[in-house]
Amino acid sequence: MVLLEKVQHLYKGDANSTFIQFFRYTFVGGIAFIVDFGTLALLTEIFKMHYLLSAGIAFILGLTVNYFLSVNWVFNNRTIENRLLEFVFFSVIGLIGLGLNELFLWILTDLFAIYYLISKIITTIIVYFWNFFARKFILFNKVNNE
Repeated sequence: MVLLEKVQHLYKGDANSTFIQFFRYTFVGGIAFIVDFGTLALLTEIFKMHYLLSAGIAFILGLTVNYFLSVNWVFNNRTIENRLLEFVFFSVIGLIGLGLNELFLWILTDLFAIYYLISKIITTIIVYFWNFFARKFILFNKVNNE
């Protein structure tokens, strides 16, 4: 029964520990990645957009999904009370992530000749860690709320 309660706590209730936040952020990131990756493939393969333009649009859609899920399920503590300002900072961190995304995607695809969707998977892992830790310590840091 204790194990069941611990597993349920991963999905429900407060997420005050970094472990629970990281666990939940992984799910949120997975959902945002599906939106991002699916949009990238759709725009590039079906609508014949250049992969870097598609990647930018896809990343912004993934960012929006990530924000709403993050503030409603992952992070309980807020550093910034103003939600609009919080979204701006969340987006700035995401834009830095977008820059990293585009840079690594270009390096892996154009310089190393790796298929762009494989490059996207590798790039997503790198940007995932940047986004989680930057958001946790800048926007959703308990220390700053006390």
